[in-house]
Amino acid sequence: MTATAKLMTGIILLTMPSIQYGGYFLLQVLAGKQNQLQLTAFQKSMFRAGHAHAGVLVILAILVQLLTDVVLFPIWLEWVVRAGFPLAALLVSGGFFAAAIGPAIEQPTKHIRILYVGVFLLAAVFIVLGLGLIVS
Repeated sequence: MTATAKLMTGIILLTMPSIQYGGYFLLQVLAGKQNQLQLTAFQKSMFRAGHAHAGVLVILAILVQLLTDVVLFPIWLEWVVRAGFPLAALLVSGGFFAAAIGPAIEQPTKHIRILYVGVFLLAAVFIVLGLGLIVS
C-alpha cells in the first residue's frame, strides 16, 4: 500500500463515526423515539437509502485506494480517482438526505440534483479506474 493510499484510507476511515451516528439516529427514528420530528414515510425511506449508500460507497472508496495503487495513472488522474470515489459517496448519500429535508416532505425536493451529480461522478471514476486496470 502506497503512502497516498494509506493517507486517503485514513481520511476515509475518519468519516465512519458519522455513518455510525446516522445508523444510530435511524434506529431511534424507526423505534419511534424521534416522533417529535414527524417524519413522513418518504423521508424515512430516503434517510435509510442515504445511510445505506454512505456505508457501501465508503467501503468501495477504501477498496479503490488499493486498486489505484496498481494503475499507472498520471498523478492528476490518480488524485481524481482517489478523491472522486469518496466525494461521490458524500454526494450520493447527501443527495438522499438533502432531497428529503423539510417539514412533511412526500417527494424529492430540487436538492435531488446533488444525488445525480454524485451518480455521474461515481460512473465517471468507475470508468476511468476500470479502463486503467484493463490497460495497465
